[in-house]
Amino acid sequence: MTYDWNFSIVLKYLPKILEGGAHTLVLAGASIAIAAPVGILLGIVRQRRIPFFATLAVIYIDFFRTSVALALICWCYYALPVLIGVNLSTFTAVTIAISLQSSAYMAELTRAGLQSISVGQWEAARALGMPGRVRMRYIILPQAARRMIPLFFLLMIEIVKTTTLAGVVTYPEIVYEAYRVATEIYRPIETFTIVGLVCFVFLFSSGRIALYLERRFAVVER
Repeated sequence: MTYDWNFSIVLKYLPKILEGGAHTLVLAGASIAIAAPVGILLGIVRQRRIPFFATLAVIYIDFFRTSVALALICWCYYALPVLIGVNLSTFTAVTIAISLQSSAYMAELTRAGLQSISVGQWEAARALGMPGRVRMRYIILPQAARRMIPLFFLLMIEIVKTTTLAGVVTYPEIVYEAYRVATEIYRPIETFTIVGLVCFVFLFSSGRIALYLERRFAVVER
């Protein structure tokens, strides 16, 4: 059985698919903007073992890191408005869900970055009489950030991929728009082939950038 390939029909809907891609990037950007600072704070709290708050951080990180993203998106969309008594837009609900999980991963990334700093750096800063927050802000965190940048870029790529689950609650991301186009023109193979290529170009380019940053900011142990 031969298949009659026809991409010309799908290309007419390419602007609609790219519009979905734009929605995907906006959602990913909002999620990263929330997850990054929350995750860094949680990572610092956990690494420094601040009493009580470190325990809360561990519970938060372990819970959301092991949560299923799709279930979390559905829960935030359907249950959260009932619990807080406020109607949330699809964008807001999905952003909250992805941010909660992504911040947990960001916290672990931050903790690993801080632990990679040699003990001598901590002791040298302490010997200079620097308060804890000053040591963290000016000595430890800048060095850890340099090591974290490549992995942070990879985390961003994973967040972009996670946003494709948002279509389950009708958020118009790229896969959701592709599904709508496919059901309208009855060309799912061609439609998702094009979507796959668009996603591949973007994610592959991002991966190359992450690889460059990994080499650029590589730390040579002495």
